[in-house]
Parts: sequence; structure tokens; C-alpha cells
Amino acid sequence: MTKPTDSNRVVIFDTTLRDGEQSPGATMTHDEKLEIAQMLDEMGVDVIEAGFPIASEGDFAAVAEIAKNAKNATICGLARANFKDIDRCWDAVRHAKSPRIHTFIGTSPLHRAIPNLTKDEMAERIHDTVTHARNLCDNVQWSPMDATRTEWDYLARVVEIAIRAGATTINIPDTVGYTAPNESADLIRRLIAEVPGADEVIFATHCHNDLGMATANSLAAVEGGARQIECTINGLGERAGNTALEEVVMALKVRHDIMPFTTGVDSTRLMAISRRVASVSGFPVQFNKAIVGKNAFAHESGIHQDGMLKNAETFEIMRPEDVGLTETSLVMGKHSGRAALRSKLKELGYTLADNQLADVFVRFKALADRKKEIYDEDLIALMQDEERSGEDRIKVESLRVTCGTGGPAEAQLTLTIDGKPVSSEATGDGPVDAAFNAVKALVSHSARLQLYQVSAVTEGTDAQATVTVRLEEAGRIVSGQSADTDTVVASVRAYVNALNRLMMRREKAGSDAREISYKDAG
Repeated sequence: MTKPTDSNRVVIFDTTLRDGEQSPGATMTHDEKLEIAQMLDEMGVDVIEAGFPIASEGDFAAVAEIAKNAKNATICGLARANFKDIDRCWDAVRHAKSPRIHTFIGTSPLHRAIPNLTKDEMAERIHDTVTHARNLCDNVQWSPMDATRTEWDYLARVVEIAIRAGATTINIPDTVGYTAPNESADLIRRLIAEVPGADEVIFATHCHNDLGMATANSLAAVEGGARQIECTINGLGERAGNTALEEVVMALKVRHDIMPFTTGVDSTRLMAISRRVASVSGFPVQFNKAIVGKNAFAHESGIHQDGMLKNAETFEIMRPEDVGLTETSLVMGKHSGRAALRSKLKELGYTLADNQLADVFVRFKALADRKKEIYDEDLIALMQDEERSGEDRIKVESLRVTCGTGGPAEAQLTLTIDGKPVSSEATGDGPVDAAFNAVKALVSHSARLQLYQVSAVTEGTDAQATVTVRLEEAGRIVSGQSADTDTVVASVRAYVNALNRLMMRREKAGSDAREISYKDAG
């Protein structure tokens, strides 16, 4: 990959499917990865890091299929600094129209101690592995992991070695979110100025958000000369996450006056992909999240509302439609027909076939009978719930809970497990506890409940509740989500959704999903 002829063009490198998926509990299915990759490709992302092919057969298969299907984007796979990883990565990406191998090694003193390599031994490995990657692929990216905590002299030395070995992109990762904007810019600027051959490659920045500065550090690196930003949708990623794609794209677009850089991303697709990634990852977007949060374009104070009515630019620096939002929020009700529902869902980023629309319409009507007003957020929650339950082995059929001041809550539950109905009764300290105990009576497991979170989709006593559940078992962390006007029903569906994801994680790891034992369905 040669340097862009436009010196102000910034390459957007999305790693949602690799670094983003490494968030505890954010594992996606094969089909979900393919769907997100297609959305990224259609949105204009330049490079999609599709996964870590050596990690598992599932990762390899997903990267390979994404590579074959991509129409525009460069498809990249990650590989550690050894020949086996690099060969496996090349096998996965080789059929892409534009393949890339991304290989890395930790260069800071803390990371050098892990493989117990001297500086010279590590330098030799970098030369040999980058050379090997370049012999396979013309487009090679190299990263010195934990670059921002690597000694300057050694960082400059190994960057030069990687360039001489054939790397076409040099990525400078702030792996633990340690740096600050002025340091980020100065580091890139100094590498470009002092390392021989630096003017022949693209410098990239990869920032984590541990101190809340990932976006600022990425933009500062661009000011310093970096022309590739590595980022994820919704800032998904390990620990506090990565640079958020939507934030850097819109910052460069809105503040083009002081940052005269461009990307190829169609910003009107941001909201749709943000919602989809939130749904498949099980990581909801915080309400006040920049660009894509529920409140990003909401105004409640009287002063703000008055200003908005007179001139939207009074309190908005972006138009909602710039990021794919529609201005109408309440148009649907129990008298709405299929055509209206199809049109509204298309506005929200969902295109449905006739059979899909028929299924969703039934659920929409049931929701409309329970709610007086159907908001955009209600429809999004309905669609996300529909998508989550598509291939589940365990499904909730019926639930009845009795609770109050007279004693323990009681739950009667029926699930279908692999198509067979099973029922149980249980008690608990409250309705949710009783319902969860009823699930455990039917699906025995050792997973620990790490998180139980309820948030209202819209206002009012008839609002849908979105429930997020996070489970941990033997180091595997999974999340489940569901929405319903009945909070207890949403809670049980979210819990069951997490159990289904736990089984998928076990299958991905090659262990027996039947470690989760079922009550005899006979």
C-alpha cells in the first residue's frame, strides 16, 4: 500500500471485529461479524481488521469469509511476531481484493520481559518476521505494542528495522491509554523527522481510552503527521475501550477549519452501525455518548429548547441527519400498517424481507397494544430483541410471577430447550431473583452474575425496559440483553440470552456446550 497522494487524507482503520471483540463479554457470532464487516465496507472504512486468525478456527473462518466478500475495504488480519501466526493470517486474508498482514510485538521494557528477549534478539525477530510477512503480502503493517512506554532510542531503532524489512504502515499504539495529546503529536512528529525511511510509509495511531483521551490523542497524532487512525464503533475495546470511530470522523468533519483532514466515511451511516454493534456485542451505548448517544441531540432545558426552536445551530454543532438520525420520533401506533412499519424501520437502518417483516409486525402490534405511543427507540429495541433471539437454543415461552409484602416472590417459568418445552417453579427475594432461580432450575450452570442493569428505553410508566445481564464462568464473560414493557420478562430474556452466548463461547473454545446441563425435557 503506497502513501496516499492527498497528504490530508486520513485512512480509517476499524478494529471493532478484532480489538473491539476482545472486550470481556463482547464476542460476536460468525454471521454477526460478516454483517458488521459489510456495514463497515459500505460505510467507506478504508481498512477492516477482521480478526486474529490464529486465535481459533472460528476467527480464521470469519476473517477468510470477510476477505472474500469485501468490495472496497482492505481486509487485515492480526499476527504475532512468529512465522506460524503470519502464515495463518495470510491464508485468511489472501483472497481479499486488498489484503493486509498486521504483525506486532511488545517493545516496552515491561513487554520485552514477557518473551524474555534482549533488545538485540527482539530487533532480529522484528526484522525476520516483517520480512516474512512482506514476502507474502505487499501490504504489511507493523506495531510496537506499548510504543508510548518504549525508550525513544529503542523505538526509533525498531521502527527503522521494520521499515527496512518492508513494512508499509507503522502503527504506534498507546496500548494502555497512558499518553497525552501533546506527547502523542510529538512522538509521531519526531519519528517522521528522525527515522530513516519514515517518509516512505504511513504512520498510524492506535489509542486506548484509559484516561479518557483516546480521541484527543488520535487527533493530536494526525496533527503530528499520522495518516491512519485505528478505532472502533462506539469506542468498543478492552478495558475503557478504543478511540471511537464516530468521534474522530465527526471531529474532522465539523472542525475542518482547524483540522483540514478528510476521511472516506459516509457519516450518515454512523447511527445505524452504532446501534447494530451495541446489539450484537451486548454493550449498550451510554445516553450521553458523543455523536451516537441517545441524548447527543436531545434538549430539555427551557433555554436550550427556546434556542433550538429559533435556530438549531444555537445549541447543535451537527445536524442529526449528518449521523443518520431522523428528526421524527413519534409516528407509529396500533393503527399503523405493514407499509408504514417497513418505511419507518428502513429510516432506522433496518431493511427487512417480507417474511421478516411479517414476524416483526406481529411483535410490533403486541407492543402497540401495551404502549400508547411507539417511539423510534421502542422500534430499535424491538428489532434488537428480534435479532438476539434468532438462533437461540434456549427460549422463553411463558413466565408468571407473584410478589408482594406477604412473603417470598414465586415464579412459574416455561422454556423451550432445543425445541422441547420444560417448566419449573421457584421462589426468591423478589420477582427477578425468583425468575432467575426458575431459570437455574431448568438450566444448571456455574456462571456468576457480574452485572444486572435496567434502563428505560423511553419515558412513562409503559416504557420498555432494556435489561443487560453479564455472566462469568471459568474466565468466559458474556452479556445478554432484552427489552420489554415488563421488566421481569426483559430480565429473564436477557439472562437466557447470556446463557445462549455462553454456550456459543464454549463451542468457539472447543469445549462441550453441554457443560450447561438441562432438566430432562421428556
